[in-house]
Amino acid sequence: MAERRILVAGGGAAGFFGALACKATNPSLRVTILEATAHPLAKVRVSGGGRCNVTNACFEPRRLAEHYPRGGRELLGPLTRFGPRETVAWFEERGVRLKAEADGRMFPVTDDSATVIDCLMRACRETGVELITRCGVREVARSVNGFTATLTDGERIAAKRVLIASGGNRGSAGMTIAAAMGHTIEPPVPSLFTFHCDDPLLRGLEGLSVAAAEVRVPGTRLASEGPVLVTHWGLSGPAILKLSAWGARELHAADYKFAIRVNWVAGATADNVARTLADYRDAHQKRHAATANPFGLPARLWDRIVAAAGVASTATWATVSNASLRRLGERVSASEFAVAGKSMNKEEFVTCGGVRLREVDFRTMESRLAPGLHFAGEVLDIDGVTGGFNFQAAWTTGWHAGQAMSGAAGG
Repeated sequence: MAERRILVAGGGAAGFFGALACKATNPSLRVTILEATAHPLAKVRVSGGGRCNVTNACFEPRRLAEHYPRGGRELLGPLTRFGPRETVAWFEERGVRLKAEADGRMFPVTDDSATVIDCLMRACRETGVELITRCGVREVARSVNGFTATLTDGERIAAKRVLIASGGNRGSAGMTIAAAMGHTIEPPVPSLFTFHCDDPLLRGLEGLSVAAAEVRVPGTRLASEGPVLVTHWGLSGPAILKLSAWGARELHAADYKFAIRVNWVAGATADNVARTLADYRDAHQKRHAATANPFGLPARLWDRIVAAAGVASTATWATVSNASLRRLGERVSASEFAVAGKSMNKEEFVTCGGVRLREVDFRTMESRLAPGLHFAGEVLDIDGVTGGFNFQAAWTTGWHAGQAMSGAAGG
């Protein structure tokens, strides 16, 4: 009979959480995490600028599920059973207090991802979960009593259950294993990326941000709202990242060459903007148009918008013609930029794509095609917008997989 061993392929957030949930529920099981690199929890270390955005303070499951461009419907049940509230409790029970910021993102109070890594590593040591680094899983084959896994060093290991949590990169061994077991793989493409825009209006404005803007891709239904940041290479910020997540496949198909339209005043229509400008012109005739704006936009951005509308830098509001006012309104409510490429968001790399969701039972995260094989994290075709949602999907799917494996593997 095969050894009562649980094998976890992948030493990231989902793999660790799956292993720990399994071991906590059934301590008699031998649970082993295999990480192909020398650095387990590497994404945890770099996430949130090194602070680790553990989860989001969105505690209502239906609202939470809306933050997943792919997988929200499937995650609804699992999030109801183990969501952000349970995640916060899990970490706090182990000495890691979390804090919520104004936008809902939750970080350890230490503002240091090492706090989260140390917690997970310590939990492994205390519960007896084995962690083997520099050794991945190359193949998984059916055996009489479970599975036989062939490792990258050539060793073969018997396991009752296997959890694939190897991430969502195109070269992920987990996807190769899943495909060999009969699973359909949705092609992985980048999500959560920034846009390359070389435009005179943006040039030299690096570091400037607008707290509430709207962005959309003309000719599509892709639209987003939130802070926009001007960078050395173009546009970033939560609104851009959110748009990139919802449009991941569409923008990939366009080879990341498309137009982006920015309304610098979120919530204001073109008519609203036009009326505001006309009223402002009447009320502030002696003020210079280039230095006085009715929208509270950053001074350097407003100066560029005024110049792009063809209004002289020395012009007072009284001298701004109706035609210039229309051009100014268009620049405020519908500045259009050509996008020619993308960059990933800092050191973080999120993909959409992976194991097709209808081939997985989300009550147990078990394969519907290969019983005993489970999935968690980004190897699945699940991805969230920025803000802690991707880690929450990892904790949630890992926890459910671990719980299911612990009972199914026996005592």
